[in-house]
Amino acid sequence: MELFINNHGSKPIYEQISDQIKALIMSGELKSGEGIPSIRSMAKSLHISVLTVQKAYDKLQEEGFIETTAGKGCFVSAQNQDFYLEEQQKKIEELFNQAIEIARSTGIKLDKLTGLLELLYEEE
Repeated sequence: MELFINNHGSKPIYEQISDQIKALIMSGELKSGEGIPSIRSMAKSLHISVLTVQKAYDKLQEEGFIETTAGKGCFVSAQNQDFYLEEQQKKIEELFNQAIEIARSTGIKLDKLTGLLELLYEEE
């Protein structure tokens, strides 16, 4: 697993780690039950404090993305399908809101926008 840390950004490092691992889980790159690097090995590979990685893993565990088993390590939790679908729906709603805003500002009517959505959806 390769993560990228921006030491000069405004986002805390532990959030960068948790956000990237969460994205890997949500995209399906990390599967349910799959192990993730130990806290120590992650800290070593990223050249950061063990406490920073611990904070990121704690956040992921609180949010239900990973499970920690003493003596065995950290693993991707069995995904709650409803949660996953809810997250994806939020992303779609944000994109729809942007599209609607552009359509309204340029005078594109709802039926034209709906037709375009149907056309694009059927292409795949």
